[in-house]
Amino acid sequence: MRNPKFASIASLALFGLFSSQAFAWSIDGVVKSKVSGRLLGGVKINTFNFGGYETTSAEDGTFRLSSDDNTGIVANAYTANVALHMEGNMLTIYNADARSLSVSVINSLGKVLKKNNIENVQGIVSLDLGKLAKGAKFIRVSADNRNSTFMLTDKGAVKALKKEGDLLPMLQFALDGYANFVYQMQSETETGVTIEMVRPSADASSSSEAIEPPKSSSSQQVEPPKSSSSNAGSDEPVVVDCSGKTAKVGDKQNMSVTVDGKQRTFIMHIPSAYTGDKPVPLVIDYHPIGGSGNGEFGSSPYKAKTDPEGVITLYPDGTSKPGGMGNGWNVGPCCSNDDDVKFSYAMIDKLKEIACIDPQRIYATGFSMGGGMSNHVACMMSDVFAAVAPAAMDLNKTNSAQCKMSRPISVINFRGTNDPVCKYQGGDSGFNDGLNFLGAEGTFRFWAEKNGCTGAPTKNSNGCDEYSNCQDGTKVVLCTKQGGGHDYGDASIGWPFLKQFTLPASFVK
Repeated sequence: MRNPKFASIASLALFGLFSSQAFAWSIDGVVKSKVSGRLLGGVKINTFNFGGYETTSAEDGTFRLSSDDNTGIVANAYTANVALHMEGNMLTIYNADARSLSVSVINSLGKVLKKNNIENVQGIVSLDLGKLAKGAKFIRVSADNRNSTFMLTDKGAVKALKKEGDLLPMLQFALDGYANFVYQMQSETETGVTIEMVRPSADASSSSEAIEPPKSSSSQQVEPPKSSSSNAGSDEPVVVDCSGKTAKVGDKQNMSVTVDGKQRTFIMHIPSAYTGDKPVPLVIDYHPIGGSGNGEFGSSPYKAKTDPEGVITLYPDGTSKPGGMGNGWNVGPCCSNDDDVKFSYAMIDKLKEIACIDPQRIYATGFSMGGGMSNHVACMMSDVFAAVAPAAMDLNKTNSAQCKMSRPISVINFRGTNDPVCKYQGGDSGFNDGLNFLGAEGTFRFWAEKNGCTGAPTKNSNGCDEYSNCQDGTKVVLCTKQGGGHDYGDASIGWPFLKQFTLPASFVK
């Protein structure tokens, strides 16, 4: 058996892994009208930069939201002496001296699969996880209410510590008749918070001035394609020389490029399945508003699907503008003044230099405003991206009006009908930021027109709406989750969709 002390040592090498989920947070308080002081019930509350957390204020205006429910990973480095070891289905916990010990088995999405409560523990505890061992990604240990979380690897269990400076949740408060309110948490535990909401003035939003999408026919909207097809295997493949590439396997590698005289940063992740002797796909994964590349690295569901195939993934950092809501993307009137399209080109160029990537298999995805950005690059960078898979945000009237496609491009959007942040039906964002969305179905139709799709959409094998008769073998898909909120898309659907498409060789520079 390996030395049980390895867990505390190995944790230093993976410090901050899955950091966006690797700490506990909770907030409670009351919501009221700023003018009348009336307590407001029925206010929908959810996180902007962490998918899957939401609640509604009670009739007396009180609310509570916490990561430590059935979802979310908790890791406060209090049980520093506890060490874990995994051998097959058997989990062994060392130095677990406690009157009350709680052990939770958690999957990669943060869902608690099983919880064991043990009293009066001294020394060593062994648990047979059985079939749950296969789905286990984290083990959370609470010894007398002192929490620590361990990430399971093929080498055993490694403690995941909270990284100093990790982003805390940004909350949205939404109620019909009131302006949306955004609150940024400043500490992991906040109690007695008072949220004051106001009714918007008649001219509170400038989004009504947003440019309408072009009404010209689809044949006029898309520049003539340079190749006969964008479908996998239908275009002569580009030969890639992998010799001289310097990129090595590494979990989280901090990278940077200079764009317009400014250093822009991103995380490069090269999984162990990457060998460097053959070209692999590249996926750029954009974070939500107020997020970071590091946060998206920990939260995105795509890495679990792409890692086994040796796919390289990038997690760029957005920038903010004065008076904004934190780091975001320049997809319209709000949220950044930097050229994020140019930044994306620069990242791809750098990866082509140092890693053996297939220039015909470059894809984009993202959550919330990151979904907005991946919709945006489909418009502005169809000469590089083979296909995109946005989640939880549509095109807005400004960036759709500016859409300049070089060729038809395949798009799959994931949306929830009860999304309180980016409403399924579209319209004004409610944040006085100039964003007026086309809506889920509006964006679906927009892409169908841009790609010259004909006929009516049909249900595909995943239950999603699909236009399959489109120019150059492209497809346009909308996966709607009935009753779904503001959350990540289904990577088990998104990744198989993306990788079936390749960029025509004539577009490779």
